[in-house]
Amino acid sequence: MSSIDCQKEMKGYHADEVTLSKPDQDEMRARRDAGRTRLKNGLAEASHATPVEIASQGSYAMRTMIEDADCDYDIDDGVYFEKEDLKKSDGTYLTAPEARQRVRDALKDDRLAYDAKVKKNCVRQKYPDGYHIDIPVYRVIKTKEASGLQTQHYELASGEEWVKQDARAVTRWYNGKIGQELKSGESDTSQTRRMTKLTKRMARSRGAWKAKTTSGICLSKLVVDHRVLTTDRDDLALRDTWTVVKAQLDVTLQIVHPVDPAKNLADSGDEKVKFFRECLEEALKKLEVLDKPDCTKAQALAAWDDVFNTDYFSKQAEASKSSLLKAAASASAGISFPNRAVVPNKPSGFA
Repeated sequence: MSSIDCQKEMKGYHADEVTLSKPDQDEMRARRDAGRTRLKNGLAEASHATPVEIASQGSYAMRTMIEDADCDYDIDDGVYFEKEDLKKSDGTYLTAPEARQRVRDALKDDRLAYDAKVKKNCVRQKYPDGYHIDIPVYRVIKTKEASGLQTQHYELASGEEWVKQDARAVTRWYNGKIGQELKSGESDTSQTRRMTKLTKRMARSRGAWKAKTTSGICLSKLVVDHRVLTTDRDDLALRDTWTVVKAQLDVTLQIVHPVDPAKNLADSGDEKVKFFRECLEEALKKLEVLDKPDCTKAQALAAWDDVFNTDYFSKQAEASKSSLLKAAASASAGISFPNRAVVPNKPSGFA
């Protein structure tokens, strides 16, 4: 395997082109918070109980959202009600569709461009910018054991039924798996999280791929299960991880749920996972140039450009070359420049 080091360019690409920008983070957080307030006010005005908890879920909570040119962002913000608070005026419990409809009605606001829509597993609020917030509706079920110990679980309003489920468990699974990579007192230094986002970027790097490829949680599960970590070399870690993932998908397309082994995120004949495998095979084929003994840095960067459908990597090389030429010219002319601290312009996570 080539020893050409593309770490600087890979980390730059992740920071500049993949990680969700602070303005986008701030706007989505503001929209989310405004939606929470609107929901609580709407429920109160209708004399309905408000949620006992509202919690972000999915890629937003896992901090694995990536930049999207079309602002095609999906924020999951679950609302949790006590079971006794989800009743009709006659005292009977709301069905799963009725619970979603109650939340949808509470979100109604004539000032919004779009009305919230009831979906199978959530209530969806769309915004003109292109993204949407999905609001899964849960009820809290409390039971008392014979020993007197009280336990509780959560049921999602899914289709016509209440289904035992809580998406926060997946967030806890993911963050728990990478917890050992985080250094106390520092910003997020997880190579696994970076590889997750870079894998999502590759899988959606062409517009036509977005609807065909598998979900973010499937990609996250594959990366976590088959990651090959390499200190200070995201480029090597990513390629090695993709190689192992591809080998696994050649055996089976099935992806087991991370917290419920009895369920699958994807079954053995899943067409979207199959499509992702094909994209992965194509990416690894393009990276084979790195194994050639005469591979140059320019060729290596061009290969990564091709994988991610960008020109970022090659441009970094051009910028570095230009800086070196400028420095050389300045040195020969006897001109020196003061050192200036580089201030990062992007945070690594969001609340």
